[in-house]
Amino acid sequence: MAWNFHGMARAESGIASVYATKGDRYAGRRSASGERVSPHSLTAAHRTLKFGTLVRVTNRRNGLTTVVRITDRGPFVRGRVIDLTAAGARALGF
Repeated sequence: MAWNFHGMARAESGIASVYATKGDRYAGRRSASGERVSPHSLTAAHRTLKFGTLVRVTNRRNGLTTVVRITDRGPFVRGRVIDLTAAGARALGF
């Protein structure tokens, strides 16, 4: 899914993916920030942004936008720039 995020310092575009679904190994575990990962939270993983950073993410295909908080590191799949929880993906119409 293509996305844009707009922070104070920069804008970035790329492919987003979904993690922390009910069936994967991340849901319920502690994130890199120490918080428990919940598929119901509007949180995300990013490789370099500081924990707690609020990021506005836009689905370029349908124009839906949401704000997520960075609580984890990732994604670790080549070509992806952000991992959204299931709640974030739903908010964007994935």
